[in-house]
Amino acid sequence: MTPTTILILAAGEGTRMRSALPKVLHKVGGRSLIAHVLEAAKASGAKALDVVIGPEREDVAAEVRSRTTGARVYIQRDRLGTAHAVLCAKQALGNGNDLIVAFGDTPLVRAETFAMLAYALKDAAVAVLGFRPENPQGYGRLIQEGGNLVAIREEKDTSEAEKKITLCNAGIMAFSGKHALPLIEAIGNNNSKREYYLTDAVAIARSKNLNVTVREAPEEEVMGINDRTQLAQAEAELQKRMRKAALESGVTLAAPETVYFSADTKLGMDVTVEPNVVFGPGVVVKDNATIRAFSHLEGAEIGEGAVVGPYARLRPGTKLGAKVKIGNFVEVKAATFGDGAKANHLSYVGDASVGANANIGAGTITCNYDGYDKHKTEIGEGAFIGSNSALVAPVKVGKGAYVGTGSVVTDDVPADALAVARGRQSVKEGWAAEQRKRRGKAAKHD
Repeated sequence: MTPTTILILAAGEGTRMRSALPKVLHKVGGRSLIAHVLEAAKASGAKALDVVIGPEREDVAAEVRSRTTGARVYIQRDRLGTAHAVLCAKQALGNGNDLIVAFGDTPLVRAETFAMLAYALKDAAVAVLGFRPENPQGYGRLIQEGGNLVAIREEKDTSEAEKKITLCNAGIMAFSGKHALPLIEAIGNNNSKREYYLTDAVAIARSKNLNVTVREAPEEEVMGINDRTQLAQAEAELQKRMRKAALESGVTLAAPETVYFSADTKLGMDVTVEPNVVFGPGVVVKDNATIRAFSHLEGAEIGEGAVVGPYARLRPGTKLGAKVKIGNFVEVKAATFGDGAKANHLSYVGDASVGANANIGAGTITCNYDGYDKHKTEIGEGAFIGSNSALVAPVKVGKGAYVGTGSVVTDDVPADALAVARGRQSVKEGWAAEQRKRRGKAAKHD
């Protein structure tokens, strides 16, 4: 096929979102709307990616650059319609590449759909993506004759017969490299809004006896986002898609409808995920691991056969080795656990390294922050940290060392040593009875 340029229009203000954040930077599945489109465009095999944004939207430009290399960004200073937006990127046209015009607010479009449109240009000058909604009211209709598209008719301009057409315009269009620039430059603004509409290219192509074809996609795939309700609908659809993919890849989801993924979540084979688990961005779970109920994971790598939760929180920078156990109400941040290490309950481990087969007792915390800087705790292989201990970083606990329960450790502990850092217990016999007698109060037992 001819090399393809995918041009993404992302200059809309998105006023219906009622947000200071540009519409295309709102997220579904932990990824911005425009990032979803960019990822699909890259995966389709497009040779070049270009994006049109609004003025003074460096935040959108930065997101584009962070997601892809080599993408050119163009500015649409005046919003005069979709064809005008395309011509703001005129430099990207006329180079012989086929052109696909997409939108930054359609996050569910698939790479396969872009490839399908590009392939359709083998026999056509223009290819239009259509869909069949449950309720076509409000959508432009695709008017066909003899298998060719002859017009895109806005609903307000349709006849009664045309209103019965169920094939509607999804907005995404493709142009052969030979015809893209001449067709788009020929579009005028003879309409009530004095705007230049890309859809007019269909009638212009037909007037030149050029072939215009249609390809179809499911309604949910071409869903555009204009408000928070539609954003929530897109999130629900994306979650449905990702749950299905997880199940088909060999993951057990005990209650699929309660598990929330990010777009980049990676789960190995024979992973088990219990109910009410949330995967934030950047999570990798290797084979045979188990994520128990009500856990929240973000920016974490979970090793083969590891068990996390229930009620665990893994924050960015967490890396768990094979067969690690992170139990209920344990929080881990920017820490590594060697193979077989465990923190089974009620602990915080941050900015730390935990050696293989080490044990972190209940209630243990690493005191990593001094109010200004973060400091590291190093716990050696096979070390045992007694319950309710505080390790004040920077500090090292050597291989095989023990820390006594209730200790506050401020100095390094050598390998195979025992560290006890707590006040010595003293007992005063009869003290409690004497206090009650002095106060004239009888003992109370609940």
